[in-house]
Amino acid sequence: MRTSLNIDDTMLFEVMQETGKNNRSEAIRIALAAFLKQQRKNKILALRGKVDIEDNWQQLRELEKAE
Repeated sequence: MRTSLNIDDTMLFEVMQETGKNNRSEAIRIALAAFLKQQRKNKILALRGKVDIEDNWQQLRELEKAE
């Protein structure tokens, strides 16, 4: 999808340096993917202490072997 954006040249240049890409579109794609990955991690980390997880993976593995 083609989109026109107003992005600060300095910031875009820095993103291109950090990603190692000379293509602006590819650098922005990588930066957006990294941002989304970090946001997903933050949502999972926000659940810390709110979710009760049973540590029964060994029992589940034995049940799978029995089948």
